[in-house]
Amino acid sequence: MGPGSPEHSPAPVGFIGLGNMGAPIARRLLSWPGGLVVCDVRPEAAEPFVSEGATAATTPAEVARTARLISVTVLDDAQVRDVVEGPDGILRTAAPGTVVAVHSTISDSTAVELAEVCATHGVHLVDAPVSGGAPGAEKGELAVMVGGPREVYEACKPPFALWAAMPVHAGEVGAGTRMKLARNLLHFISFTAAAEASRLAEAAGIDIAKLGRVVRHTDAITGGAGAVMLRETTAPIATDDFWHGVFTHVRGLGEKDLSLALSLGERLQVDLPLGSIALRDLGAGFGVGPGEIARRATAAGDGHDDDSNDNGDINNGDDDDEGAR
Repeated sequence: MGPGSPEHSPAPVGFIGLGNMGAPIARRLLSWPGGLVVCDVRPEAAEPFVSEGATAATTPAEVARTARLISVTVLDDAQVRDVVEGPDGILRTAAPGTVVAVHSTISDSTAVELAEVCATHGVHLVDAPVSGGAPGAEKGELAVMVGGPREVYEACKPPFALWAAMPVHAGEVGAGTRMKLARNLLHFISFTAAAEASRLAEAAGIDIAKLGRVVRHTDAITGGAGAVMLRETTAPIATDDFWHGVFTHVRGLGEKDLSLALSLGERLQVDLPLGSIALRDLGAGFGVGPGEIARRATAAGDGHDDDSNDNGDINNGDDDDEGAR
């Protein structure tokens, strides 16, 4: 299954899609001892890889003639389907035991359907979306979230280790994509919240570029939103549970600061809808229910209140997967 290990006559790996994300990932696979086969709709994209020892293929089917792990980083579901099962797709030539790893962010249903099609050919497909962006790809520090059987995940890990600092086995096929979608939900909601915070700061006469520097600096210390993702469930927390005291404390700090920000927004006539939602839902999200400030604000119908002045954060640097480094 897959390309084998570097110590035991490994087979070639393939890479299809040499764009902004694919190219830096594939570049790190040039050191794979079994060799690298690359393919892109733009022949010129493969030229730098060929000059460093890779083999260029003109179609996914040609990649699959020799490669036993084939990474796919293309635009969308339609392109992934074409690469896998199209007229010149991987399944036209792939040998049984070949692993196809789809790094594109697609529908989890597409991943499940394609895995079923691949299985009829003795080919394994895993959905393996990545997180960390182009900077993470350049540094070889991406997270890769793999959905598929455990043994297929293990077969992928040796070549993945060349470009991913955190491989995670998310679960069955489709689970990698579901994890990536949840991660990106947080990502883009936080961008929207950043815009809301910037409007408040701008109205208050604050340099929002400097604010951004503060946010990046302190998130690097505290862990940002990920710092509170410490439990294995979102269920309510029993009062005698260790986490109840932790999150009750943070809820109090959060509700106080949100209330102060909402009061400032009201004075400056800046609408802060995400702030109001956060004040209402913070405690419930933590599993401890709303605190006194949120209850008073909800009862008053204005979404804000004033209280003491304090600060707090949670920071936990533990990694939770065997592949984290």
